[in-house]
Amino acid sequence: MNSPLPPALNIIALATFAASLSARALDPVLPHVAGDFGVSIATAAGFSAVFAFTFAIVQPVLGAAADMFGKARLMVVCLVLLGLASVLGAMATSFPMLFATRILAGIGSGGVFPVALSLTSDLVGPDKRQVAIGRTLAGAMTGNLLGASASGLIGDFLGWRGVLAVLGALVIVAAIAVGAGFRSADLSRAPKTNFSALRQGYRTIFTNPNARICYAAVFIEGCCVLGLFPFVASFLFDLGETSLSIAGIVIAGFAVGGLFYTMTVSRFLPGLGVKGMMIVGASLVGLQLAAVAFGPSWKIQAVSLLIMGWGFYMIHGCLQVFASELSVEARATALALHSFFFFMGQTFGPIAYGFGIQHAGKMPTLLTAAAIMIALGFACARLLRQTRPADAGAA
Repeated sequence: MNSPLPPALNIIALATFAASLSARALDPVLPHVAGDFGVSIATAAGFSAVFAFTFAIVQPVLGAAADMFGKARLMVVCLVLLGLASVLGAMATSFPMLFATRILAGIGSGGVFPVALSLTSDLVGPDKRQVAIGRTLAGAMTGNLLGASASGLIGDFLGWRGVLAVLGALVIVAAIAVGAGFRSADLSRAPKTNFSALRQGYRTIFTNPNARICYAAVFIEGCCVLGLFPFVASFLFDLGETSLSIAGIVIAGFAVGGLFYTMTVSRFLPGLGVKGMMIVGASLVGLQLAAVAFGPSWKIQAVSLLIMGWGFYMIHGCLQVFASELSVEARATALALHSFFFFMGQTFGPIAYGFGIQHAGKMPTLLTAAAIMIALGFACARLLRQTRPADAGAA
């Protein structure tokens, strides 16, 4: 019962860390990118949107490819693609060329995270699956946390080209380490499948009532929670806090809260249960959205986003476990679809927030998002059905 988690999870966490480093790498240096290519900040900011959108739309294809050709192999290939795209971006001579490399980077990153979750689910039995997924998430969140802060520091010395070159080199080194690590890892529970089995897996996924609820829930999460982030700096500007470093600290609180979740999930899960985790997590998110709506000082907002991150991953981690159990044969596909809907939510979330803030105001918009998140937690706890996983006997 208390057997340790497989060492291969450390390799998977390294892969998610490397992939996540590049996700927000250009955000701190966008003014330099815009200046070098003579475009507006708004145009340069399109990198974030194209990265998220590309990440989303490649999920169904890459998930199916992972199930058919091998998850570990595809993960390494995608890490190499991400690293090369970053290095090519550092050598870009025009804005369209740099834009194209970010599309390639989105494809590469998009092939790592859902496959990592699928491999984690393959390697660990259902009783420890949520704790193991938490470790995988820790790698991704640490990468997100360090990616933006490290790129700002590197950018001060080497410029935005140096940021992409250094991160690209790091990702390629990580790809080599991950590939070497997987050669000696026990991946006997990560079988490949064929087209016929994959088609049956799709049927299994979409005939499962939990699928519709999971995918709708993560789309709403992406809209209500991640859709807020592009507006955090402007909210602080309205309070007279114009330092971008302060905005970075406030947003980083969310990732710190996520790391706190990974350290506490093994303690809270037995006491709260899955339903309790979803209700408590969503309620924490809703309360913090409401707190931010009232415009407190940046220090209080940093604490609020920390608590929000903790609560968010309490419900999000549960939804990932449900998604991992929709189909054993097409697990990577199921989790890739999970990521697809989540990142589509992140794509539409800022649009919805912008429309709401412009037409209704900041407070009504955030309070509406808060109410939606709290209702989502109770709805998921009520509607998602906990069943014995198909692979429980092999755990």
